[in-house]
This record gives sequence, C-alpha cells and structure tokens, in this order.
Amino acid sequence: MTTLQVFRAVLRRRDLRRVELAYVGFNVSQYAVWVAMLVFAYARGGTTAASLVAVLQMVPAALFAPFLGMLGDRYPAARVLVWGYVAQAAGMGVTGAAIVLDAPLPVIFAGAIFAATAVTITRPAQAVIMPSLAHSPDELTAANVVSSWVETSGGLIAGIATGVVLAVADTALVFGVMAVVALASAALVHGVPSPPPAPTEGGRSALGEALAGFQAIRSHPHLRPLVGLLLAVWVLVGALDVLFVVLAIDVLGLDQAWVGYLNAAWGAGGVVGGLVAITMVGLPYLSRPIALGIALCGAAFVVIGLWPSTAVAMVLLLVGGGGRVLVDVGARTLLQRTTSAEVLGRVFGLLEAAIMAGLGIGALLVPVLVHVGGAEAALIGAGLLLPVLGLAIARPLLRVDRGARVPVVEIALLRSMPLFSALPAPALEGIARALEPLEARAGAVVIREGDVGDRFYAIADGEVEVRLRGAVLRRLGRGGAVGEIALLQDVPRTADVVAVTDVRLYALEKEPFLAAVTGHAPTNRAARALMSLRRRDLVEQAAGDEPAAAST
Repeated sequence: MTTLQVFRAVLRRRDLRRVELAYVGFNVSQYAVWVAMLVFAYARGGTTAASLVAVLQMVPAALFAPFLGMLGDRYPAARVLVWGYVAQAAGMGVTGAAIVLDAPLPVIFAGAIFAATAVTITRPAQAVIMPSLAHSPDELTAANVVSSWVETSGGLIAGIATGVVLAVADTALVFGVMAVVALASAALVHGVPSPPPAPTEGGRSALGEALAGFQAIRSHPHLRPLVGLLLAVWVLVGALDVLFVVLAIDVLGLDQAWVGYLNAAWGAGGVVGGLVAITMVGLPYLSRPIALGIALCGAAFVVIGLWPSTAVAMVLLLVGGGGRVLVDVGARTLLQRTTSAEVLGRVFGLLEAAIMAGLGIGALLVPVLVHVGGAEAALIGAGLLLPVLGLAIARPLLRVDRGARVPVVEIALLRSMPLFSALPAPALEGIARALEPLEARAGAVVIREGDVGDRFYAIADGEVEVRLRGAVLRRLGRGGAVGEIALLQDVPRTADVVAVTDVRLYALEKEPFLAAVTGHAPTNRAARALMSLRRRDLVEQAAGDEPAAAST
C-alpha cells in the first residue's frame, strides 16, 4: 500500500476515523502533561525530583493496568474508551487547579497520579475495538500504522505546544488545556459501535481475570520476546523523558522551553518513521523492519552522547524517533497476530503495565547513569539498551514472526454476528481459521436460488440483497449472514443473493459450519431463531405480502 492508500483505508471508515482522531487527543494530552509535570518537578528539585515524580506516577499505573486492561474484554470497548478519556480529563483538571491554587505537593501529585493511571485504560480498549472496526487483516495493519503515526504526531504536537505554553505561562495552563483535549476525545468516541464482550469463564474472580494476561504469557512463551521488546522501548522512553530535561538545561545550556522542542524533534522523527512503517502493511514477516528500527534508535543516542550539540541532537532525535516507531508497530502487530481474542485486552493491559513500569525504570536509571558517567554516558547507555536486547531475543523473535497467526479480524467479525457471538473462544478461532476470503463485484450473484448449498457466507464489507423471484427480502451489510438455511436444512438454495456494491465476504464450508452450530447449544438456538426469521420472510413473500425488512 502507498501512504495515500493506507490513510484512505483507515479514514474512509467513519468509526475508525473517530477512534483515531480521539487517539490524537489522547497522545497530545498524555505527552504534554507528562512533560509539564517533569518540568514542574525539575524546577523544584532537579534530576532526582523529576525521576521521583515519574516513578510516583508510574507505580500505581503499572499496578492497576492489568485490572483496567480487562475492562475492554468485559464491557463494550467504546464505552470503556469514553470513560477512560473522561477520567484522564478529571485528573488533568485537578492537577492544573491545584498548581494554580498553590496546593500542597501531595495534592498536585495525586491529580497527576490519577491521570497517569487512567491513561492505562486507553490502549487495551483500543486494541480490542480495532479488529472489529477493521474490515480486513491489511486494514487492521494499516490502522496500527496510523495509530503509531498518531502516537508520534501527538508527541510532536505536544512537544511544540508545551514548549510554547511554557515559554509564555506555567505548567498549570498545560494541564488545563489538555483536560479539554481529553474531553474532546471522549466526545469523538461516544457512539462508536463496540464488539460484544467475549464470554468469560464462570466463577472467575476479578483478580483471576486480571491475571489472565500473565497466564497467557506464561502458557505461550512466544509472547515473551514481544512484551520484553516493548518494555525495553518504554524503558528507553522513560529515560529520555528525564534525559531531555538534563540534555536541554545542563548539557546544551538551553532554557526550559527546549525540553519541549527536543521532545518535538523526537516526535517529528516518529512521524517520518510512521510514513516508512506504511511499507509494513501486507508484509508477511516483520522482523526485518523491527531490526532496522532497533539499529536506528540505538545509533542515534550513542552519537548524541559522543558529540552533544543542539544541531546534532535535533537531527538524530529525528532518526531515533523514526526507529522507535518501526519497532513499536512491528512488535504490536505481531502481538495482535499471536494473541487469542478472549484475552487480547488483558494481554494489552499487561503490556500497559509494562509500559508504565518501563517509564518508571527508565526514569530511575537516569540519576544512576548520570552519577556514574555524566549525562553523555547516560545517553550512550540508553542508546545501547535496544541493540543489546535485540541481539538477545533475535532467535525467538524470528520464530514468533514465522509462527502461526491468530485471525483477529475474522474473529471480531464472527463475534459481532448473533449466530456466533456465544461460541467459546477456541471454537470461534477454529471457525475463523477456516474462513476463505472472497470478493464480488457489484451486480454479481453470490448465491443462486435452487443451487446446492455448500457454503455459509459472512459479509465483511459492502452490501448484498436477498431476492426471491426478483422481490427484495432484505438488504445486508457488514456482519450479515447468508446461506445458512440450505446448510442447516439440507435443501437447495431458497433465494438469490446479489451484490449491490463491491463486497468482501468470508466463506465457510458446510462441515465446519454445521459442526460449530450443532455442537453448541446457545449457537444452535440462535441458528433456529435465524431460520424462523428467514422462513417467515419466505412465507410472507409467497403470500404476496410486503417482506419484513429483517437483517442479521
């Protein structure tokens, strides 16, 4: 896909577009208040105070992230996103007001800690909702690329905005403005359709469900190098958040506004890296772009540490930011490809905990590295982190890249259909793996009345009409199902199905369809209800009545 095709594929979907625009606001507000709080702390106690405040924010976030991550699995993910954004806005608003009122430091930090903890709701819920909004695996990869581009663009916008605000005002204004931005994100996501929550094991406690992400990683060792790599990325980011303050003020002798500008250069590199990452759409294997990203990111900070200057730092932060995006997109996409649907939110909740832990670990490392070798040595040490880990996990990462892939888009489509929504996760995944993608042009006959029924069809994109002797019985779009009557009753096709627009379908052969439907009582009941609806339409049409406008 070209750059234009990738963005068109995502932006033409109204709901994907709204989720991505809300994610822009999330990233801008998250990065801006993080930088503002570090600057606030640094002004009161230097590097140690900034690192301590970072840890104070990250520890609760890391502890609560597995519990907050499971919300997207248990409740409608869009609703979880809305309330997550509202909670973030509340935390930011309280922090800004506390700074204006010169409240005690514990009160100020409490607001920031609450906002940082609420941040952990967003990415897991978004990881759950994205496969249901994407209409094909390539579209899901494209959405991941756009999301990563949004993350880095958010960093760029936040860095510039924070630098400008800090040059003319104080940190309180940053928190106030970003609270409004977070509320705008909540408004954008409100009303986006959610996939139905996956069935959970009866009797499992909230703690047990929250720990499902840990259990998935324990029982699936192939997930460990991906989580470890993403953890290392965020250790680096956590270290850089503090190092940018040290680099700007102590090493380069610049004023505090340059903390924002250095962050902006890092974000601008991510924007460029996001454009490069578009070439990953459609790639069967992602280990090569991940390796390239590791090399670019590592080399950039080693060189900055060896030759610190404003010009060198600005240029190489562009390079390092681009490399970081390649690593992030590749590892996150592999994690989605290899994680079972029923624990996807919880695994990403665990990842969110790892992110927060990584930010805290990175922030704690900086004073130690600076004390041992100075700021330049700290930059070199931070730059070596990803390359060293990359060499350690190279073989398992290659095995993951070449291993089986979980069909997350197909699972999300099936889960949205009443016929299959109650199926247990292993059975649903088995059906998803058996689906065969098909495409039909507008006007093409997908099913012809009287033919032998051998397949069931799920509509992924576009619209079809079900017609009986020329009369339209119903019009179906994404999530609709056709062809089930002939399979369940072992009769010839009872109506024509014609593509009204270009359509993308998934076909399921008769044997796996019948095994899934007849072998699970709730699904069998749903199938009988669907057949009753179809028979009613046929009877009404045969009697010359107006057909019911039912749809699945």
